[in-house]
Amino acid sequence: MENHIKILAILMIIYGAIGVLAVLAVMLIFGGAGLISTGASGDAAPALIAGMIGIVISAFVLLTHLPGLIVGFGLLKYKPWARVLGIIISLLFLLSFPIGTVVGIYGLWVLFQSETVNLFEHSRPQTA
Repeated sequence: MENHIKILAILMIIYGAIGVLAVLAVMLIFGGAGLISTGASGDAAPALIAGMIGIVISAFVLLTHLPGLIVGFGLLKYKPWARVLGIIISLLFLLSFPIGTVVGIYGLWVLFQSETVNLFEHSRPQTA
């Protein structure tokens, strides 16, 4: 089960990092669109609308992916809080079809195993 925990941690780190990079891309795209629309017409309303849309999308993606990144590092260190938060993040990832759904299902399967519960409740497993 230790290998599954490591795999899940790596998947959460990668998926979380992709989400954070997506936030940066959305901010650049909508910010650039706002600047272009303001420059063309001289009206600030399109820039405001583009900026608000970018902020809403960025906030949602950041709120779902940044905790996944943090949980991934916690899982690698067998922190007890990481298992509980990992279950919550896995449930959130289920909504992100198709990759997030796969990561979420795998995360729930790994984190609800009795061996995993024992690993996180007692201590970090001994590695050779």
